[in-house]
Amino acid sequence: MTEKHVPRRIFAHAAQDAEAAKKATSSPQTEAASYRLAFQDDEFLLRDDLRPVRFQLELLKTELLLDEAKIGSTIVFYGSARIPPPGTAATAATPEIAKRLEAKSHYYEVSRQLAALASKTPPDSDGMRQFVVCSGGGPSIMEAANRGAADVGAESIGLNIVLQHEQAPNPYVTPGLSFQFHYFALRKMHFLLRARAVAVFPGGFGTLDEMFELLTLMQTGKTKRMPVLLYGREFWTRIVNFDALVEEGVISPADLELLTFTESAEEGWNTIQRFYGMD
Repeated sequence: MTEKHVPRRIFAHAAQDAEAAKKATSSPQTEAASYRLAFQDDEFLLRDDLRPVRFQLELLKTELLLDEAKIGSTIVFYGSARIPPPGTAATAATPEIAKRLEAKSHYYEVSRQLAALASKTPPDSDGMRQFVVCSGGGPSIMEAANRGAADVGAESIGLNIVLQHEQAPNPYVTPGLSFQFHYFALRKMHFLLRARAVAVFPGGFGTLDEMFELLTLMQTGKTKRMPVLLYGREFWTRIVNFDALVEEGVISPADLELLTFTESAEEGWNTIQRFYGMD
């Protein structure tokens, strides 16, 4: 029989063959691991030899889904998972540490307010959404960011990672934009691929790691400059002596211009708007 139109494809979809493979007649041959379709064989995919493929999959899955969701740019929120929301007692080893954490609890609301402001940015002429809130998907400062987007009816992204202790996405992350990673490297890459501004709140090793990686990328010209907002001058200058780095000659005075200390959501958002000529 002659086709009345040119077919769009001549091979079956992978999903079709995958379903057909499940119905194969059972025999010693079909039950052998070697007979499984490669992309249905978890044991094969999890081999050390397949690490490059898993890297590619973690990069590609998130990239494709964010493209399909028309995410043009993001505002990324970094910060501690230990800072409690206002009015909530901090869980800490000592009363002194609990008091210090609670003193930083107002940053929960600042993060929430900044996220709400950014989330009101309209799509561009191509329909791509701009300054979409992106967090690590966890609690505290991250939760506040996703919550701020939800406050104004906007979607937001959460980039979670598998850890030895359970880390569930916070309830304000948009389900279809909630991702989970195995590799820190790929997660950190997705934080920055669409980032056009980054808000860094008080945090520990993870926050420092993410902040300094971005600063290094901008310092070395591997990525274009963007606003990097450091919330809490007192905190940051206490734990990192930026001026001493200049005095020791290991960075230049101009490198400090990569940072903007700020305190309020409005001040931070105005900084971003000025940087991009949006005001």
